[in-house]
Amino acid sequence: MENEAQRTASVDVGRLLARRITAGWYLLTGRPVSLYAASVLRIGYGLLYLVFLLREFPHRAEIWGPGSPWTPALAHQLFEQTGWLSVLALSDSRAYFELCYALALVTSALFMLGWRTRVLSVLFAVVVTSFHGRAIFMTDGGDNLLLLMSLYLVLTACGRRWSLDARRHRRNAARTGDAPEPKGSRLSHRLRDDRTMLVTVVHNCAMFVIAAQVCFLYGSAGLYKVQGTSWGGGTALHYVLNLELFRPWPALSHFVDEHTLVVAVAGYMTVLLQVAFPFVLFGRLKYPVLVLLLGMHLGIAVLMGLPLFSGAMIVADAVFLPDRFYAFLPRLRRRAAHGRESARPTHGRAAVPGAVPAQGGPGGACGPQRRVTLPAGRKDAVPAAEPVSRQAPPDHG
Repeated sequence: MENEAQRTASVDVGRLLARRITAGWYLLTGRPVSLYAASVLRIGYGLLYLVFLLREFPHRAEIWGPGSPWTPALAHQLFEQTGWLSVLALSDSRAYFELCYALALVTSALFMLGWRTRVLSVLFAVVVTSFHGRAIFMTDGGDNLLLLMSLYLVLTACGRRWSLDARRHRRNAARTGDAPEPKGSRLSHRLRDDRTMLVTVVHNCAMFVIAAQVCFLYGSAGLYKVQGTSWGGGTALHYVLNLELFRPWPALSHFVDEHTLVVAVAGYMTVLLQVAFPFVLFGRLKYPVLVLLLGMHLGIAVLMGLPLFSGAMIVADAVFLPDRFYAFLPRLRRRAAHGRESARPTHGRAAVPGAVPAQGGPGGACGPQRRVTLPAGRKDAVPAAEPVSRQAPPDHG
């Protein structure tokens, strides 16, 4: 009996393990996950870098161009040690730099819109790495994260949703919807299926790496803060608010610093959120945590003057929202638009309280009759013997 029970238990464990392996394999190869989140990353980082380049447009020559204190010769010496590459360091010509800058602006805009995303994702990564390598000392932490994400997005299918590519594919599918599927050999079908599975696997692995990168970033930052006495004593944000380098609005920083209890609680909450973030991702607790992190990053952007860092972190947090959340947003927008349309008075009718539509249709009493809705407070009623047919379409004047 004991041997039979042991065999039964081992069989059950084997079946459970087989089901887990099958489910994991399907999750990896069955379909691409988080397509909306990948599109949000594409739109967010493309827009963020475009705004960044436009903001620094008056100072472009002093930061990345021939007028920079970090000359191309110094950049080449560093590249020989680090193995880095930058297309901006290929020439000292001002015309070449202006051409590269214009192409960077166009690349960021087209990548954000999702036009030919496969090619533009590679070009966008080249742009980000080139500008980052040309001025390595002009950094605030956000460009490091943006650099990593631009490399990860090359491996994702970030143009499947909310893009010009997706719009073109929908139009092509509608145009050729009734056309018969072109015949091909068994080998061509097999190659197409293998390509689809390979793209799916690479996309899913890249999205997992992006999520792991964000978790590691939050977790390491929180654990690093725990080791400091200022964060443990609740005075870290007080010192941050009094740093001249991170005070774009001194009056606002001084006003916030006066509320010592709020500053201390905010410091403790920052450490708690960052340490706990990797452990709340598999439950509903992650939604309030993401909201609190959004508020924290907005505070960093305003109080410390680090919009690029805050924007990069806010966009990175979007990878943890499920696709059903993003798919619900267009429906919510349509419902809001429908509610606004229904709230408008219909043209051609008296938009006054208590107005009752006419009972007869186009043929008078013999035509189709409309359903009557009486205002509140009226005691009248429609006679039971009166025929009530289907509701007539509204009269738009």
